[in-house]
Parts: sequence; structure tokens; C-alpha cells
Amino acid sequence: MPETEVKRLAKVVGSAIAKHRTAGGLTQEKVAEELQIGVEAVSRIERGVVLPTVVRLSELAEIFQCDVADLVTETSSRPRDQARHIESLLSGLSSADRAMIVEIVESLASRLRR
Repeated sequence: MPETEVKRLAKVVGSAIAKHRTAGGLTQEKVAEELQIGVEAVSRIERGVVLPTVVRLSELAEIFQCDVADLVTETSSRPRDQARHIESLLSGLSSADRAMIVEIVESLASRLRR
């Protein structure tokens, strides 16, 4: 994998980790404590300076009570992964709100295909 792609991946994975941390109401300090690492190490992961190992992703997923895939699926450019991410976004919405979003996505997709 080219270095530029690794850097991009580190940034988007770090962003997803930060998003899960804040959604869970956790501080970087609490995550660092759980992982038994320094706060600066958590910051470096979230800023995309370093790409976490699979083991570290597993530990983070346990802390955030999610699947490892949840931390990387949002960053994928594969349609199936993107669909899974959209599914998770829709899951907490009412039927009417989901229908409205589907209409919007259909309209956008149709327009962009032209």
C-alpha cells in the first residue's frame, strides 16, 4: 500500500476512533487509562499520526462496546462497507425519517449518475 494511502487510512481510522470515544462520553484520559498507555498516544491515534494495530483496534472496540469493523467500516470506500455504515446511521430513526433519507439518497444518486 502506498504511503499516502496509509496516511489517509490512519487519519480516517483515527477520526472514527475519536467519534466513537466522544459518542461514548469518554475522555482521551479514560481511554488511555483503559489501554494502559499515555494520553499523547491516544491523541496520536485520533489525529492519524499513527495507525493502530489490529490488537489495539480490538481493545478500542471493547472499550467502545462496538465491533472492530465499526472502527474501520466508516473509512472504507467499498460500497458494501458504506452500505453497512448507512444502515447503522438509519437504525435509530423512525420509519418516516428512514423513508425520507432513502428518497434523498435516491434523488442524489440519480442526479450524480447523469
